[in-house]
Amino acid sequence: MIGKNIVKIRKEKGLTLSELAEKADVSKSYLSNIERHIKQNPSIQVMEKIATVLDVDLNTLLEESSPENNNKSKVQEWNHFLNELKASGINQEQLREYRSVLEFIKWKNNQNKGLD
Repeated sequence: MIGKNIVKIRKEKGLTLSELAEKADVSKSYLSNIERHIKQNPSIQVMEKIATVLDVDLNTLLEESSPENNNKSKVQEWNHFLNELKASGINQEQLREYRSVLEFIKWKNNQNKGLD
């Protein structure tokens, strides 16, 4: 459970195992063992370091995967995205200007689903 959560979030954040290990000041082999469920009870200090680097709270790493948790994760992901937009200076009105681009992306995604 913990290992799967770390791998999932690490990949969502675009980090390699080596990058996360270095930034969290944890050995790459130790982190790999956590991710592969070889090390199943990492210390709270290690988990806090990993959570900090992944920019999630500790509970997110410890949660069981369920549809409710997946929805919570998606909400957190969207909130993070919106915060990034806000931090980059894009306001709500400017975002509306990109509505046609977003509609095109939505249309294109639907077209691609039909090809699967």
